[in-house]
Amino acid sequence: MKGTRETDFAYQAVYRYLTHLINEPTHDASVRLPSLRQLANRLSVSISTIQYAYSLLEKEGRVYSVAKSGYYAMPVSSLGLPGTDGDLLETLYVSARRPGMLVFSADEPALLQPLDSPLLLLERELLRQYPRLPQPPSQPCGELELRTALAARYTTSPVRCWHADDVYIGADLRGVLEILIAVLGLKEAAVVVEAPCDWTILRLLQEADVQVVEWPVQTDGSLDAGQLEELLETRRIRLVMLSSGLSVPRGSLAPDENRQAIARLLERYGVWVLENDCYAELEFETGGSRFRDLLDPQRLIVFSTFEKIIGPEAPYGYLLSRHFSEQLQRHFLLRAFRLSPIRQKAIARLYANGRIDQHLQVLRRLLRDRKVQMTQLLHERLGDALHVVEPRGGATIWVRSLRQVDMRRVFQRLLKQHVVIAPGELFSLQGLHAQHMRLNHAFSGDHDLAAALSLLGDALRLEAID
Repeated sequence: MKGTRETDFAYQAVYRYLTHLINEPTHDASVRLPSLRQLANRLSVSISTIQYAYSLLEKEGRVYSVAKSGYYAMPVSSLGLPGTDGDLLETLYVSARRPGMLVFSADEPALLQPLDSPLLLLERELLRQYPRLPQPPSQPCGELELRTALAARYTTSPVRCWHADDVYIGADLRGVLEILIAVLGLKEAAVVVEAPCDWTILRLLQEADVQVVEWPVQTDGSLDAGQLEELLETRRIRLVMLSSGLSVPRGSLAPDENRQAIARLLERYGVWVLENDCYAELEFETGGSRFRDLLDPQRLIVFSTFEKIIGPEAPYGYLLSRHFSEQLQRHFLLRAFRLSPIRQKAIARLYANGRIDQHLQVLRRLLRDRKVQMTQLLHERLGDALHVVEPRGGATIWVRSLRQVDMRRVFQRLLKQHVVIAPGELFSLQGLHAQHMRLNHAFSGDHDLAAALSLLGDALRLEAID
């Protein structure tokens, strides 16, 4: 299954194989796909890998299952054009999954340096050790071994320490954040978030009827302490959400003195802080402080995911909180996340044996190298059209058009050229960042980036607003 693309996850190869099957010409309205066992034997991979690829296609609406019959799919040619209802995010999601698209909009840093092989190898070894894992007492908040490993990793002093009972693991980041919104009672409450903000988080808050107050990151990467103080004085702010270090999608870092000023302000007002730690491990230069190193741990909740550093084989989300233990445990129990204990044990062993840290050293170097290549190309070919925010980490680049353009029309024009970008308006609920876009520099395959950037330049020129 690895073929010529050794860096791919196994499920990605299965996913591509299935999309080819779906796209093959057929006279039937629906296409019956091979069973899990048939594909596992045919492709020499595990049934769980096949199941994961099928689940992705199900989420995309391209595959459906029939009890006692199997999986079926409609050919792509019979699917309607994306975005006919005008939802920009849906258009992006559907377009990014169509065959032959150059996805400039992605944010999947781990795909540059997959950790699936060590993870699955450990999983197989654990399965041999525990062929019939005894049923432990119910662990609705996640496998104890992994929760213990995370608690140790986040502990930095006797005061800023965490224990396994403070850690909660869910099936994915969205599910964990949904529980947190319920436990904190954020419906109709005012929550301050950095802007631009990840669209997944924004849509989740919007769906939960949270009053999102956007707090723009300044051009130098700092946060406006005066604006935050005014918000805290004039509005009943329930929670402030901060990036632990790296602010994504901008890829910027607030200066140390600015972070300290913000921390002092939050301490003075005694406001709860929710720290987004999804990208902190992807800073190109390590060793910087995190907001949690400056904040009162009694008013702090941290959330993150393994997916950004390990990849889709580890989609779990997690949070750390010293408070609300009874409510959190009840919600996790009611949610009844189905998490593989063996997969969680394998992730814990990757932390314990230092494999995660070794992996991160390589991944950061690869991301930095790709960032340099991409920013050079952008300056050389689009320097008169785009302002590039130099990223300090991560897999994406935040850019602003120097001309006034209709970014939606730029987006639609590029789709016709099989190129997908992420317009900046997706990262705001208040109409901010209309002249921005997020580009991905961490491609896992071979792409003609120069040609793609030429198409981008043409689209920006043609959609300029006079």
